[in-house]
Amino acid sequence: MAERIVSEVLTKPDAALEMTLRPSFFAEFTGQEKVKERLEIAVQAAKQRGETLDHLLLNGPPGLGKTTIAFIIAKTMEANIRCTSGPSIEKAADLAGLLTNLEEGDVLFIDEIHRLQKTIEEYLYPAMEDFKLDIIIDQGPNARSVRLNLPRFTLIGATTRSGLLTAPLLTRFPIRERLDYYHADQLQSIVTRSANLLNVAIDTQGAHEIARRSRGTPRIANNLLRRVRDYAQVRGDGRISATVADQALAMLAIDENGLDEMDKRILEAIMLKFSGGPVGISSLAVAVGEEPDTLEEVYEPYLIMEGYLNRTPQGRVATELSYQRFGLKAASGKHPQLL
Repeated sequence: MAERIVSEVLTKPDAALEMTLRPSFFAEFTGQEKVKERLEIAVQAAKQRGETLDHLLLNGPPGLGKTTIAFIIAKTMEANIRCTSGPSIEKAADLAGLLTNLEEGDVLFIDEIHRLQKTIEEYLYPAMEDFKLDIIIDQGPNARSVRLNLPRFTLIGATTRSGLLTAPLLTRFPIRERLDYYHADQLQSIVTRSANLLNVAIDTQGAHEIARRSRGTPRIANNLLRRVRDYAQVRGDGRISATVADQALAMLAIDENGLDEMDKRILEAIMLKFSGGPVGISSLAVAVGEEPDTLEEVYEPYLIMEGYLNRTPQGRVATELSYQRFGLKAASGKHPQLL
């Protein structure tokens, strides 16, 4: 339930609110300092030369700011940005329509680029390297290829699983950056900034309470802030303090360590149903009623980062910390082997 709340698909009002909370400039962007510095230099150098920015690949877990960085780059380059996603490009004609409608200097942002079909991906190669597009007209003996010239543009790809990108596509991105999870103090700054934009009264302790339970992810921090704001409005005086934040997050089944209901189900399943592991991802997914890909992409990274879970060649293993958090005793003879 809690994960659905913090990762819900945004409705139109929520999407508009999300855009309001997005930073518009690098100076407003909190965290990812090394990545931000490298990108600022690349953007300023391209602007000084009067050139388009090299193609860029952003990699990292969901909600860390890949889309926000794409918008900041477009704004800084004073360029238009066109957004799409890998699964939405179903035919080569879809990609051709996107590319031929670009203007000089435009930014094309493709989210979840690793989910592009391989046949469509190959159309990108000449477009990225030579800014040309080869289109096949007619079929059979009458088929012929027509080459179209494209304006120079910047392709920004975002992916949560860079390992699924083919080598030919990966090597065509001169700039590749990975975004990492945020620290609590960075998230506290983000929560405070978002609260000001939302006209929500919040104190330092309240912002810290939300930040430390946000799984190191700004998107989740902003989503939790909106839910805590609702709670403070209905059950309190509208001001978010540490006590109000704690009560609201407890209602959302998010504990003091930032673990939500599904996190607990995963760890309890490993410890109680599978004697601490190792257990395969497919078996674990069946036990908790979730898709294997969702476990790998949404839940596991945080649990591994916080030290609750280990991956071994045989499967997933609960750590000593998990047993301590749940007040259980580890099964004897378990020696997790890290990959």
